[in-house]
Amino acid sequence: MNTSLEVEYWVVDTDGDLVAPDTLLDVSDQVDPEFVEPMLEIKTTPCESMIELREELRGRIGRVVDAARERDKRLVPLATPLYASPDEIPYREKESTDLQRRIVGPAFDDARVCAGTHVHFEQSNVAAQLNALTAIDPAFSLVNSSSHYHGERILECARPFLYRRSCYEACPEQGQLQPYVDSVAEWERRLEDAYRSFRERAIERGVDPETFDDEFEPYDAVWNPVRLRKAMPTVEWRSPDAALPSQVLRLAAEVRSVVTRADTRGTVVDDSGSPTESDAIIDSNAAGEPVHLPAFDAVESITDAAIRDGLDDSEVRRYLRGLGFTPSAYDPLADRATDSRITGRRAKRLRLRAADRLEADLEHAASDGSRSARGRVPSER
Repeated sequence: MNTSLEVEYWVVDTDGDLVAPDTLLDVSDQVDPEFVEPMLEIKTTPCESMIELREELRGRIGRVVDAARERDKRLVPLATPLYASPDEIPYREKESTDLQRRIVGPAFDDARVCAGTHVHFEQSNVAAQLNALTAIDPAFSLVNSSSHYHGERILECARPFLYRRSCYEACPEQGQLQPYVDSVAEWERRLEDAYRSFRERAIERGVDPETFDDEFEPYDAVWNPVRLRKAMPTVEWRSPDAALPSQVLRLAAEVRSVVTRADTRGTVVDDSGSPTESDAIIDSNAAGEPVHLPAFDAVESITDAAIRDGLDDSEVRRYLRGLGFTPSAYDPLADRATDSRITGRRAKRLRLRAADRLEADLEHAASDGSRSARGRVPSER
């Protein structure tokens, strides 16, 4: 199953201040601007294997990191900038962003402090893929990289709270996790309903209908944690934070494993509650049975617990183990900043520290790769 990644990083100068990427956007066609100035996105192409995906992601990030160093800039793998005033995170001039701000309302400003990771899977058994990713959703806690907003520790996983519960609270169809579907047709009906309500809300707020129609289509007017992308076409999981490449790649590999099984065997929803360690979904399919998913109510309950307490919650860890993840293999960056409050000065230091960890993560992967290459026996020609 072809898989690709998109990772968003903050850009800072050598003092830790947020700055625009400027010429970093010219490093590669796979580096894009984001909707706020001090952020960029690095993308991979669709990759057939995790080996290929690892090499491509690390290589692309490494090139941008090197270019940033030459320009006295750094990349920061944090879900929020920890502490920042609105004027430190200006919006890029873009009609669709301006319209979202008008339609969603003042809460939309919370989205601009959020940097995340998007995992794309080639569409195949689409309903099963959508449902598997829905059940997997609380796995964002494995790579949680920030608990702070405007210097205050708000919840363990700040980004999903700000993005879903705050920004899109008034428009849940646009930004919150949606229930399972029985078919692609059901998903598309739900999409049309969400688009219609979003358009009505826009018109109520004075947006010209033709202007709205020029900027938004149904597939491009939702920003849910799990969604279909028509243009690629892929099934996209948008839940994880910006994080270290090694952690993102570990998570992508584990998620891909579950989604592959669901794609091959289909899914069935159990109404008994969340899975336990003894009936983990990836172990319950030895005979080729459909992948068993917990009831959506159970997914929502665990998601709430993950947002609030992250991996500190034993039920969250139990749930993720039941899905086949290994929580102990992850080291969320958010656990490094436990202060209840962070000043602007300390936020700058923590951003630079996170940038150091990103560069060390890449160097560690490179050195491991070199040792592995030296240990191979050349094949005979």
